[in-house]
Amino acid sequence: MAENTTNKILDVKGLNISYGKAKACEDVSFFVLKGEIVSIIGANGAGKTTILNTISGKKPDSGEIWFQGKRIDRTAPHKVAKMGIVQVPAGRQIVAPMTVLDNLRLGASLNKDKTKFKANLDKIYEYFPMLMKKRSQLAGELSGGQQQMLAVARALMTDPKLLLMDEPTVGLSPILVAEIGSIIKEINKSGISILLVEQNCRIALKLSKRAYIMEIGKIAMQGESKDLFNDNRVKECYLGGI
Repeated sequence: MAENTTNKILDVKGLNISYGKAKACEDVSFFVLKGEIVSIIGANGAGKTTILNTISGKKPDSGEIWFQGKRIDRTAPHKVAKMGIVQVPAGRQIVAPMTVLDNLRLGASLNKDKTKFKANLDKIYEYFPMLMKKRSQLAGELSGGQQQMLAVARALMTDPKLLLMDEPTVGLSPILVAEIGSIIKEINKSGISILLVEQNCRIALKLSKRAYIMEIGKIAMQGESKDLFNDNRVKECYLGGI
């Protein structure tokens, strides 16, 4: 797999992360090019979310994280977010007692350019017409799929350059998985780079250009997503043998 070193938006080098004496990630290296969707695939506990949290500001034991040519692995989380790296967390973590619109305003609070609020909101409503209809409804009253859409929309209100998506399809019906997948593609077409963490290997490989497969804290396989989709080992271990 050829590496374009001049076009990287994110470059992770030799990342080691521990929780106490337990090694969560060991010598993990990967990169994301500008405008790409890259997926990190693996079972629960493989270290995927730990990597996203570390990119977002958790300090690693060792290794380097570079964003747009600047090293950020010792940068505070709020400064990482202001630089344009925004995470859509697993479990959605919307503010249930607040309205849909107030949740979106919360996302926009990171953006100092207040003149962009309406333009960003209009764009959000194009992606998610349902959110416009339910903008005055309490976020906690939304369905699981609608809450996931709100979590993505809230992140987009920050004008991200790199979107970190942690299990966006978990717990959703096949119809909603397909809908979220289409929205992810549309977001990427707007120029936003995406690092997608997923247990759902099938959807991750269909959405991404390249993929890394993690097993017990290490990168076990990597390559073009279309090649991994047709790899016999990937088929047997992650795609149900088809």
